[in-house]
Amino acid sequence: MAKEKEEKKFEELLTEVEEIVTSLENGNVDLDESIKKYTEAMEKVKLCSEKLESATKTVNKILTENGTLEDLEI
Repeated sequence: MAKEKEEKKFEELLTEVEEIVTSLENGNVDLDESIKKYTEAMEKVKLCSEKLESATKTVNKILTENGTLEDLEI
């Protein structure tokens, strides 16, 4: 059996969401397909949000002199 899909990058997911939104805005999609596309887009938005949250946590850490990561205090 094939391996699970490789995790997509944030930018790839965002592009896919933008493409779905564009197709929905064009209005050339029937109701059932619109609901399917909307659901797919929302799943991708959730993944984007999780990736952004993870990136924010990473960026908010600072490497100390002894090589450990600590929360950045502003």
